[in-house]
Amino acid sequence: MPTYKLFATTPKAMETLLTEELQSLGITQIKATMAGVAFEGDLETAYRACLWSRTANRILLVLSSFEVKSQEDLYKGIQAIDWFEHMNPDDSFAVSFSAKNSEAINNTHFGALKVKDAIVDQMREKFQQRPSIDTAQPSIRINVYLQGELAQLSLDLSGESLHRRGYRDVNIKAPMKENLAAAMLLRCGWPQIAKQQGTLIDPMCGSGTLLLEGAMIAADYAPGLLRDYFGFIGWKKHDAPCWEKLVAKAQQRKKIGIESLPIIVGFDQNRQTVNTALAHVANAGLQHKIHIERRDIEDASPASSWKPGLLICNPPYGERLGTEQETSELYKRFGESLKAHFVGWKAAMIISNPELGFRLGIRSQKPITLFNGALECKLLRLNIEDSSFFIPKAKTQEDRISQALEVVSTEQLETVGADMFANRLAKNLKKYARWARQQNISCYRVYDADLPEYAVAIDIYQGDQTWVNIQEYEPPKSIDQHKADQRLAALLAEVPKVLKVTREQVFLKIRKKQRSTDQYEKQAEVGQFHTIEEGGCKLLVNFEDYLDTGLFLDHRPIRMLIQKQAKDKRFLNLFAYTGSASVHAAMGGAKATTTVDMSNTYIAWAKNNMALNKNSGEHEFIQADCLEWLAVTAKQENKAQYDLIFVDPPTFSNSKRMTDVFDIQNDHVSLINNATSLLAPNGVLYFSTNFRRFKMDLEALADLKIIDISKQTIPEDFARNQRIHYCWSIQRAE
Repeated sequence: MPTYKLFATTPKAMETLLTEELQSLGITQIKATMAGVAFEGDLETAYRACLWSRTANRILLVLSSFEVKSQEDLYKGIQAIDWFEHMNPDDSFAVSFSAKNSEAINNTHFGALKVKDAIVDQMREKFQQRPSIDTAQPSIRINVYLQGELAQLSLDLSGESLHRRGYRDVNIKAPMKENLAAAMLLRCGWPQIAKQQGTLIDPMCGSGTLLLEGAMIAADYAPGLLRDYFGFIGWKKHDAPCWEKLVAKAQQRKKIGIESLPIIVGFDQNRQTVNTALAHVANAGLQHKIHIERRDIEDASPASSWKPGLLICNPPYGERLGTEQETSELYKRFGESLKAHFVGWKAAMIISNPELGFRLGIRSQKPITLFNGALECKLLRLNIEDSSFFIPKAKTQEDRISQALEVVSTEQLETVGADMFANRLAKNLKKYARWARQQNISCYRVYDADLPEYAVAIDIYQGDQTWVNIQEYEPPKSIDQHKADQRLAALLAEVPKVLKVTREQVFLKIRKKQRSTDQYEKQAEVGQFHTIEEGGCKLLVNFEDYLDTGLFLDHRPIRMLIQKQAKDKRFLNLFAYTGSASVHAAMGGAKATTTVDMSNTYIAWAKNNMALNKNSGEHEFIQADCLEWLAVTAKQENKAQYDLIFVDPPTFSNSKRMTDVFDIQNDHVSLINNATSLLAPNGVLYFSTNFRRFKMDLEALADLKIIDISKQTIPEDFARNQRIHYCWSIQRAE
């Protein structure tokens, strides 16, 4: 048999597991990369990986690699393969195409069409007949991955993702992929526990995925045995006898393994879910081998005859299932059940918020990162023993809120003044909602510490639904923490009712006194973006990952002013953040925009914002230290000239990526001088800062025409706070 270059894909953070798995299959020439493992072998090796891999998504057979600098290069690279070697003219095929950092092709749909055209054109020219497209179960599936200028062309031998074992045919809420379940079990040492006849229990078993994967591991049951379709079945080079021999041997191993299965049990409180799990068990041919029954978490105790083993589950994360309070309470009850009934056992669970694991009251080993789809999660592994138990105390903002809600009854909520807050919020909503409709504004501030006892800012964002962003101003240390918690709990109970949203549409952050550029630091890794509209511009906002959402609402008037003045102008946006001002300039008809920011994350965000909007003009994005870029550019002999410049620097920064420490008060003169040197004749620089004690050094900048426009640039929804920012219009004196 010839030797092929092969590649197995897997979810991020599972590469090591896949490497170990391939080694256990006798494969030696292995190289792990991001989200996959490259290896070599003959067809039998490839078939064995398809049949036995529990952690891979796909097994790809590499046909060629070639350079792609243009669309034509892609077409020619595909046509360089003789496709008649792989399929007949009357066969079917499908194409999957992905690209990363490619300037030639960045639209995956277009790339797939180009590949399809190259294959169809070749077959039509040779045989006057073209193969058909079948996206479900084609004769062959073709995979193209374009990274930069290098394309890798492969046959997808798996056909469809290998996580689809074939036993699950009913979808339930928040399902877990089978290869993730297998990875959890492998990481927890289940194969060794199973050999010692330890029991496997899932007390929140859902559709039974963890139980089934556990049984298949313990029974030496090949995960591909239930599948009736692989990508190589219709391939012209398919070696059917070789495949049939591997399947027959796997069937024999399964038959022997099933006879010595340990006890495997699942519980779930939902009757319909239990029925679904039982159906999946039957589909896998494991009825009478896995016991599943309806039972609440408090009653999920093992029988005295069961040998201690592994308790494992995929509990609700809070993102998809249940409210935060319900989820927090569930984890507390779960921890109590573990302490009461499972001493001497090992336990494991996958969670997206490590603080929920803290609610269990059991110390865990170092968490292991895994991904459930795009959601980054942590696998907690626990030894259930007295020495690991502790009483959870309020540790984070979410714990603090949850505990406040637990100790404050409905009557107590009313006594701490929640009705006063609710009345003020309702009054503000009536006023600002009407104003926002009249001004065609979809995102605005509706409350800003109007009552000192309820020191929060509340912003409404409207897109395809309504979101509420709450920022709690950190209470002074003189305020009793318990009272602060009560008030916050009362506020969180009232906001959804007054604003007519669900609790899941409300996001909360604590705005502490900032140091350096803390306001830009990541708070989470959810990666959920929403689209809003402002002045005809579409912009992306994020409510979970950062303290700020990506759009400073108080700068709305200056953005609109820039949009109004931008026609046929060249616009420079310094300290650009997510580039919203650049989008406004572009939509106002700017002939060119230049967007500069030190953060790769925000430059990417700015590019995505611009891509959402259809506009003409040339748009440049530069990832750089703005001060350094400005200083270098200002010294250039033939430096760029801009008609409009917007500068909104941080108050202070000592970022590791900056050459020097920046202080707005000390450094604004040199910053403004360098920026105005780039102004075209009659050009305007808008300079803004939110440093409340800022004083413009007019004497040092006496040769410039400087006009304070702060009052005109503070919108009505921020008028209660005239120091939210300061803004000046600056021009070179002619």
